[in-house]
Amino acid sequence: MISLRSLALHCLCSGVLLSAAALPPAFAQTKTQTKTQTTGVDQTFDRIERLQQEAAARQRAINLARNTVVRLNGGLTRYMPAACMFASAGGGNSCLIKQNSQGFLFRFNGGAPGWQQQNLAPTFSSEVLIAADGRSVLEVIYNGPLR
Repeated sequence: MISLRSLALHCLCSGVLLSAAALPPAFAQTKTQTKTQTTGVDQTFDRIERLQQEAAARQRAINLARNTVVRLNGGLTRYMPAACMFASAGGGNSCLIKQNSQGFLFRFNGGAPGWQQQNLAPTFSSEVLIAADGRSVLEVIYNGPLR
């Protein structure tokens, strides 16, 4: 399978060569200009790949945190986490308290199934630290009655 980077670089290089061939010599790009463009493209694709990896890790982390707490509290027939734990883990998710090189820290409430839809108060509170790659629980800091 061809990566997005390889395809884009192929298209960029082909386009530069075609453009340079179609233009009079005075307007053709120099090797330095082409190299600078390629370096800029590499940096852009590196950033895109990093953001995609972070987004995937963030989504794995929220899924793992939610499923861990659901399991600890007896399953979905007995416990339902806050709606924010079923949303995207992207920016603005109120359950994601902190994200850094140490991992993802989630803090959220929960209760009996339907508690939010029925406008009832939550009965549980949980705080879970998930590894930075989103693949393992580092610590269940708290999982119990509201505090």
